Amino acid sequence: MKQTKYVAYEVKDRIGYIILDRPEKRNALNAELISELKEAFELAESDNNIKVIVLKANGKAFCAGADLESLKTMQKSTFDENLQDSRNLMELYKKIYTLRKVVIAQVEGHAIAGGAGLATVCDFVFSVPEAKFGYTEVAIGFVPAIVSVFIIRKIGEAKAKELLLTGNIISAQKAADLNIFNFIENKENIEKSVSDFCQNLISKTSADSLTLTKQLIADVQSLSYDNGLNYAARINAKSRSTDDCKKGISAFLNKEKIVW
Repeated sequence: MKQTKYVAYEVKDRIGYIILDRPEKRNALNAELISELKEAFELAESDNNIKVIVLKANGKAFCAGADLESLKTMQKSTFDENLQDSRNLMELYKKIYTLRKVVIAQVEGHAIAGGAGLATVCDFVFSVPEAKFGYTEVAIGFVPAIVSVFIIRKIGEAKAKELLLTGNIISAQKAADLNIFNFIENKENIEKSVSDFCQNLISKTSADSLTLTKQLIADVQSLSYDNGLNYAARINAKSRSTDDCKKGISAFLNKEKIVW
C-alpha cells in the first residue's frame, strides 16, 4: 500500500486500487487531490503487475465534487489561473477516459457534481443501491462544463440535458437505467462482484486488445462515416501485429488454452 496525502494505492491479484482518501471532506476535489489522482493513474498505467484498475473511496461518500472552499478562494484568482485549475480536472478526466487499461469505478457512497464526473469517465461503474448521483453544478451557479463532453457521448444530448440543466440528484438505479452505471450491487457483495469482474477481464481478455478497443471507442465517435471506417481498418491492421494477437490465434488453432 502506498499513501499520499489524499490517495491510497494498492496492487492485489493484478488489480490496481486507487482509493480516494479524504473522508473528512467527503473526498471533495481540490487541486492537490486531483494532481495525486493523475499521478496514481500514471503509475498504474505503467505498472506491468496491473491489468485492470479500480477507483474507489474511503468514507461514506464516493466523492462530493469540487471543494467549495477551494472554489471560493479561486474566485479571487485571474482567468488564466482559473483556466489552469480547470485544465487540471480536464486532464484527470481525459486521462481516465483514454487510459491504456480498463478503469472500473466502485461507488459505495454518493457521487455528486465532480464526483459524478469521476464515475462517468470510467469504463464500467458498479454502485451500491443507496448511492445518490447527480451533476448539481447549476444549483450553485456553477457549470458542469468538462463532464458534459463525456456524458453527452455516453447517454446522448436529450438525457444529458435532463441531468445537466436540472441538477437533479437521482438514484443509483436511475443512473443504471440511463446507462451511466453498469451494475448495482448490495454493500456486502460489491467488493467481490468488482473483483470477480476484474478477474474475468484479466483471465479472458488480451491487454493489447483492451487498449486498442478503448482507443477505438474514444476516437471513432468524432470521425465522419468514411473516416471512421478507415480509422477502424487501421486499428484492425495494427492489432494483427501485436504479440497478443499472434499468441491468441496460435493458441486457438492449436486448441491450446490462452493464458493472458
